[in-house]
Amino acid sequence: MIVASPLFLQNLDSSVMATALPSIAQALSVPVLHLNLAITAYLLSLAVFLPLSGWLADRIGAKRVFCTAIVVFALASALCAAATSLPALVLFRVLQGMGGAMMVPVGRLILLRAIPQSDMVSAMVWFTVPPVIGRMSGPLFGGVIVTLTSWHWIFLVNIPFGLLAIGLALAYIPGDGPAPQAPAAFDTRGFLLLGFGLALVMAALETAGKGMAPVWLSVLAAAGGLLALAAYVQHSRRREDPIIDLRILRMRTFRANVLGGAPLRIAIGAMPFLLPLLFQLGFGLSALHSGLLSMASALGALATRVVLKRTILRVGFRRLLLGACTLTSCFYVGYSQFRPDTPSLVVFGVLLAGGLVGSLCMVSLGTLGFSEVPRARMSHATALSTMLQQLSVSFGVVLGASMVTAVSWWHGGDGHQLQSRDFTPVFVAIGLLTLLSLVWFRRLPADVGADMR
Repeated sequence: MIVASPLFLQNLDSSVMATALPSIAQALSVPVLHLNLAITAYLLSLAVFLPLSGWLADRIGAKRVFCTAIVVFALASALCAAATSLPALVLFRVLQGMGGAMMVPVGRLILLRAIPQSDMVSAMVWFTVPPVIGRMSGPLFGGVIVTLTSWHWIFLVNIPFGLLAIGLALAYIPGDGPAPQAPAAFDTRGFLLLGFGLALVMAALETAGKGMAPVWLSVLAAAGGLLALAAYVQHSRRREDPIIDLRILRMRTFRANVLGGAPLRIAIGAMPFLLPLLFQLGFGLSALHSGLLSMASALGALATRVVLKRTILRVGFRRLLLGACTLTSCFYVGYSQFRPDTPSLVVFGVLLAGGLVGSLCMVSLGTLGFSEVPRARMSHATALSTMLQQLSVSFGVVLGASMVTAVSWWHGGDGHQLQSRDFTPVFVAIGLLTLLSLVWFRRLPADVGADMR
């Protein structure tokens, strides 16, 4: 529970901010869709600095890195609250991402090194409770903050939670033991290639089709980023101790987790961005009403903890992944049928069920994904897994914003004054996207993860 507290902070921060986007946009005098810069800047910063987490944990100790990262995250939150312009907010969100890049994978690393395989399902169930509580309380908390106070408090609340997490970690997490192997020399070239490549690709995605940069510049950035990432792949093959060892992708269950689960994570990443915009801009609901509806998905995810282990024991990992992924796609497509006159109780119930099946899939996938990774490579696995997961979420935000903008233009709008009809085809497309994960899940053997059941 303690090592999962950073995930609570992250999910609280992201879900609160999504609910408060219209208020922040009004205060900073920018179009609301431009604020996805602040969301993707954080996620991009996570992706760029995540490769450092495993190396630092092996070099100076996981507990020290864990606590220091929470300090950075809380300090950056205070700076975000003081921002008076979009560029300043984006800059401080990058600093927040640097802290998040260290605390999340290192927390998972502490857990994976301490828990035996036979207890991993139960441990992962508890590990996912704090982030779900953060995601569940975030929309409501954000709605209350925007309604009763100012948007600045969505960042200030991270400070007391961060201090509590540090205190619990210092009191209850054991001291750092010996590293599973001698820390390797820092792979400077690999870090620069990864960071440069990811930054360019995400910058291209963010500027494409929004008039924020010439088209040729976005294409050039994308090409340069992909070339840098390809160069890192070649570099990692030649180096014995790269900053992120891509050879762990040869492990079937880990590959299914990070690559097979990518389409599903893209869709899940888009939902917390799209739903508050649908409710507030498309339906004209208040921030508080939007927050109450949005928390249904997280409440459904929390209910997963009641049925997950029993379901795995009964049907196994493979059948659970196939069934839950298919149902998640159906529910996301079903969101396209929401209308301004749809009863709130119906919307809440559908989001509740969608959150339940989506979480069933993600928690079981995250548990299974590390089952074949040796302890000596666990720091690489947690860093790479978190990096690709956050990239998927970041791409989901960018994809959702771009698709809504494009549909708005198609309907004759300007991409800023959104209507409920602008969201309908977007939910259909994102729902169908999740079905791509089934291609990977079908390749898993029927008895995969049997030793964890």
